[in-house]
Amino acid sequence: MDKATPKARMQHINTRSSAQLHLTIKNKNAAPVQISAEQILREAKERQEIAIKAPKQKIHDQAELLEYRGRKRKEFEDRIQRSRLHINEWLKYATWEEGQDELQRARSIYERALHVDSKNATLYLKYVEMEMKHKNIALARNLFDRIVTILPRRDQFWLKYTYMEEMLEEVARARQIFERWMQWEPEEEAWMAYVKFEKRYKELERARVVYERFVHIHPEPKNWIKWAEFEEREGKTEKAREIFTRAIEVMGEELMEQRLFISFAKFETRLKETDRARVIYKYALDRIPRSKSQALYNQYVQFEKQYGDKDGIEDVVVGKRRLQYEADLATNLKNYDTWFDYGKLEESTGDVDRVREVYERAIAQVPPAQEKRLWRRYIYLWIRYALFEELETKDYERARQVYKGCIKLIPHKKFTFAKIWLLYAKFEIRQLDLSAARKALGMAVGMCPKDKLFKGYIELELELRAIDRARTLYAKYLEWSPSTCAAWIKFAELESELQDTERARAIFNLAVAQPELDMPEILWKAYIDFEVGEEQWAHARSLYKQLLERTAHVKVWISWAHFEASVPEEGQADIARDVFKKGSQTMKDQGLKEERVILLEAWKEFEQAQGTAESLKSVQDLMPKMVKKRRQVESADGSAAGSSQWEEYYDYIFPDDQKEQPNFKLLQMVQQWKAGNNK
Repeated sequence: MDKATPKARMQHINTRSSAQLHLTIKNKNAAPVQISAEQILREAKERQEIAIKAPKQKIHDQAELLEYRGRKRKEFEDRIQRSRLHINEWLKYATWEEGQDELQRARSIYERALHVDSKNATLYLKYVEMEMKHKNIALARNLFDRIVTILPRRDQFWLKYTYMEEMLEEVARARQIFERWMQWEPEEEAWMAYVKFEKRYKELERARVVYERFVHIHPEPKNWIKWAEFEEREGKTEKAREIFTRAIEVMGEELMEQRLFISFAKFETRLKETDRARVIYKYALDRIPRSKSQALYNQYVQFEKQYGDKDGIEDVVVGKRRLQYEADLATNLKNYDTWFDYGKLEESTGDVDRVREVYERAIAQVPPAQEKRLWRRYIYLWIRYALFEELETKDYERARQVYKGCIKLIPHKKFTFAKIWLLYAKFEIRQLDLSAARKALGMAVGMCPKDKLFKGYIELELELRAIDRARTLYAKYLEWSPSTCAAWIKFAELESELQDTERARAIFNLAVAQPELDMPEILWKAYIDFEVGEEQWAHARSLYKQLLERTAHVKVWISWAHFEASVPEEGQADIARDVFKKGSQTMKDQGLKEERVILLEAWKEFEQAQGTAESLKSVQDLMPKMVKKRRQVESADGSAAGSSQWEEYYDYIFPDDQKEQPNFKLLQMVQQWKAGNNK
């Protein structure tokens, strides 16, 4: 036999060890002693080795210092050679030279680094900070001039340059630097820094000139507002008013913004010029679209609440909103949401004629097709109109005409709306015209019967204590829809509440005799619960038997057994066991293994609660064992998909199942063999 290589033998040993480990590990439950993540981290910290630190070096004379500097410089040079484009290495080198008071060498390093990256802002910043730190003013100025020439868009260097000159009390030189900066037309922050500079030295006229140039380059409303506020703080109110006026002229109607007018109006308000402020608000509201003037409206409302009358502001706001709604409706008259908002707006004004006009125009917009989905929103316009006439104007005759007009318009042969019929009937009841309400609902159930109509009509008659009419309506309801189990149950419950047990039982009998039902399980349950409530145990038992003739569902067997156990008579536990046995046998005959397991589980729970140890053991002996099997996958047409396509599934093997007994014995032998090998 050929000798295997050491690598092959090692692979064989590892494979065999992993296979043995896989076979020997049977208990995969959690270990009794748990190790937390905190404990693992703590142990790792405790066992961590201490890092080796370089020893501190003490320098005693000039020779050692020179040797140390030479060694460090060589290290820095080597790093720079390796990573020449890495600016951090240059910065560390220059900072070290600065720490050694070798400024000339540090400058040389910065210059060498700038040859590598001539536009690196960090490099320039460190360079100039070094010169400023050591008070080399001339060099710092030269360097700043060089930086702002190369990087004129970096505001940071301009600000540092001006700050340095201010610290040196060179105001004229700082102003000159600002002027050089402004030639590049920088962002707003730079202009505001220039303005603050002039204000610090009380040069207000110069600050005004800066503002003039500022708004010319950046003519945004907020910049005009800043200028006007500056003039107001300095007491130049006429100048501030002139600035606001110029801003409005410059912006024009196309670029108008609400915040400019809000600031202008507030300025006039602070000066007690309320009439001027009101004119400004109205001027802006007439020219700025509604979608862009919400804050302006809010400010106007607050202004009028404080300085004006309520009617004036409401008229302005309502008028503007009315125009907006009209503009929206001009594009789409079938936008019913806009009609709702429009009607609500007019209702808030209290003008009845306007409200009626809006609702009449709204209900005239009939949906283009006789499809219910198109009518769902439209129908609520009629409802809002009718409720307005009834509750607000108290014009009951007009409200009645609105309801009748709506009912006449709906195509009842294709679809209807039960809510309209019910609302109309309740309206007539509120007007003490019961006959008209019944007539309307009778017409509804005769013309276009619906579940909601019958339920609403019956509920109305029950509230009026008209029992005979309710019975008649139930009869018509069930004649129209005999498959509705909910109607049968409600009818029987009504009779049961009236203590007419025989009539209720007859209704249930008619219901279960129907050939087709929408929810038969609910109906049978209600019937059984009714008999149980009447303590008619024999009738309930008979119902279970009738139900099992129609369906042998496992839940029916379990419910029957529980019922027998709950009957307050002797020997009912044995009767319940007989029911469980019959159910188990039925499931077995029909080959329903999963249902049989469910039944046995329920039987087991029953024995645990009410049985003895012997009865419980007899049920446990009937419990099946779950085994894993394989079967060939079938295709869509029922044929075998192929010999290579198999699937695993779980099956139940019952002890009393004679057909599966040979396979069961074989399975037991395999399990015994496995147990012996594991030992």
